[in-house]
Amino acid sequence: MTGSASRAVTAQALEGLRRLTAAVKARVGVTGGQHLDVSLNGAIPPGRGLGSSAANARAIILALADLFGRKLSEGEVFDLVQAAENLSHGRASGVDAMAVGATAPLLFQAGKAQALDIGCDVLFVVADSGTAGSTKEAVELLRAGFRAGTGKEERFMSRAAQLVDDAKASLAEGEPEEFGSCLTEYHELLRGAGLSTDRIDALVDAALQADSLGAKITGGGLGGCVLAVSRPERAGEVARQLHDAGAVHTWAVQLRRSTHER
Repeated sequence: MTGSASRAVTAQALEGLRRLTAAVKARVGVTGGQHLDVSLNGAIPPGRGLGSSAANARAIILALADLFGRKLSEGEVFDLVQAAENLSHGRASGVDAMAVGATAPLLFQAGKAQALDIGCDVLFVVADSGTAGSTKEAVELLRAGFRAGTGKEERFMSRAAQLVDDAKASLAEGEPEEFGSCLTEYHELLRGAGLSTDRIDALVDAALQADSLGAKITGGGLGGCVLAVSRPERAGEVARQLHDAGAVHTWAVQLRRSTHER
């Protein structure tokens, strides 16, 4: 591990790596005490709602399986990544463990995922705010808000579910403007619950001013990244204005029309 991580963080990471390695060896039936030097070069920033810990775990698991000459099914890889996620975060939902192995957008509900129908070609521009989020703090803040008034939780969850359904339908029907509107409205829902920050809001506003179709915070909240959806020809301008608004890094991710049938 390189960089400026604290001794406590380094110790936790090393213990996690030892336990992950032991779990992989047990799963593939490898015995013995081989000495392993593990060098991990990751470009996904931690604490940004992008699943960096799950991506790291998956990379290590597949590398170890390859080293030992074993084949792991996707189910076995998921179980191992999820075990690593539970070690890192406590009780993990499974969404990151599933998403880092996906090749297309997924709808994740109640521990299960399904591929989404995509009826249009757009670009996602992901902007790193430079500030790590705190899922635990965000969840506690949301719960406190729910307790503050009768019916708040029901209204929040009902609106969130409706926006997810609307976004799913607009993607399937090839309506990128409607999909973008769902993202922005979802961000407003989260902002109203106190889960955004001034920096995140500034990035969302910058994306919208650059004619992106919509934008929202990623991850649990209180920091992390902004996800903006853009037409391909506008993505460069969206990224430029996001940098001008304080983004420390941006990535462009193509979302292509799907060809699978249900």
